[in-house]
Amino acid sequence: MNDSLRHHGARALAALALLLVPTLAHAQDAGLDPADSGDTAWLLAATLLGLLLVLPGIGLFYAGRVRTQSMLSVLTQTVAVTALVSLLWIVVGYTLAFGTVSNGWLGSGSAWMLIDLGNVRADTLVPESAYALFEMVFALAAPALMIGAWVDRARFGWVLGFCALWSLMVYAPIAHWIWGGGWLATRLGTVDYAGGLVIHTSAGVSALVVALLMGRRERFAQAAARSGGFPLLTLLGGAMIWLGSLAMAGGSALAAGDDAAMALINTHVAIATAALAWLLLDRLGGARPGPTGLARGALAGLALIAPVAAYTSPGMAVVLGLVAALIAKGTARLVQGHLQIDDSLGVFAGQGMTGIAGTMLTALVLHPALGGTGYGPGMTLAHQVVGQAVGVVAVAAWSAIATAIAALMVSMALPMRVTRDEEMAGLDATCHGEAMLQQD
Repeated sequence: MNDSLRHHGARALAALALLLVPTLAHAQDAGLDPADSGDTAWLLAATLLGLLLVLPGIGLFYAGRVRTQSMLSVLTQTVAVTALVSLLWIVVGYTLAFGTVSNGWLGSGSAWMLIDLGNVRADTLVPESAYALFEMVFALAAPALMIGAWVDRARFGWVLGFCALWSLMVYAPIAHWIWGGGWLATRLGTVDYAGGLVIHTSAGVSALVVALLMGRRERFAQAAARSGGFPLLTLLGGAMIWLGSLAMAGGSALAAGDDAAMALINTHVAIATAALAWLLLDRLGGARPGPTGLARGALAGLALIAPVAAYTSPGMAVVLGLVAALIAKGTARLVQGHLQIDDSLGVFAGQGMTGIAGTMLTALVLHPALGGTGYGPGMTLAHQVVGQAVGVVAVAAWSAIATAIAALMVSMALPMRVTRDEEMAGLDATCHGEAMLQQD
């Protein structure tokens, strides 16, 4: 009888042990890669605030600078592109940019539809789901910035088709090369903290290519001489972008610590300096300082400080802000005034050229003697210059080539440009059947 009881007791204990094994295994797995709740909360908050950069920031910033007959069109394009690229990011964009590294050119398909995410993102203490959401904001900002190059003349269907293709052909590979463990970062040591190369350079160069393919507006001369129909919207949009960019710069540290605080300080200082410098340049040039110049200067400062936001000192951030205003304003005068290229709202000048300049200056300002945090293992000033230069050439070349291919491919099915009569009447009525304001 006692033997029988002992036998049944042993079997019961064995069964209980088997039931506990999965629980213990899961507890062990969770213990190996725990997410930090504080860092996660900061990243989620930065993501939500960062969305202000795109919605409504970029939309309002551009809407206030076009004819009143096309204001609604710009806002509609911004919101529609944001919605479309968001879906593509979840379905395929994230895995192409941040999937498993294979050859260093493109992420593998291990996270299609975000179905194979880790408990935490590698080398961080935040959940990969939070990381994917945060990176999505950058993926939305890049095509939204390009909208400024074709306002007043691009057909709505073409805009959607092109931005969808661009996000997969241009943005995702470039993000992988630099942020996803790809060849530029791992082999050459290319540095881009918050998007000067990945976002601003790619969007700016692509915008210039589209402007060349699309040709000038019918009213190019008149449009170039005016600041826009509703400067109040431009200023409000610029303020939203300012706030959103601070969140994205701080969030790029992926931790609520000193790097995040320094990125916030430097980004804010550079934006403020560039905004004021633009007003001063307007005044020295004989123009009255106004809200549009203030907002444009702020965006130029953002683009130039982005690559090195957490790696330099506030004093150097002031210098970089001054440089940003000079470069952006000079490039805008060259592109639209001398070359007569109708990059409608100066995307290449304000984002592309400043992003390129910031990326190259990163090699210099990383030096400890200039207040920088220093170079990575095995890197020197010379090595960093090479890494940054190759990064600029690779990103600019790929952006230009792939943009031209994507734009022409989509135009075979969806015409790129509206007719002359539709353009003169304004895109609000001709493309969307509505009008926000009825004045020229």
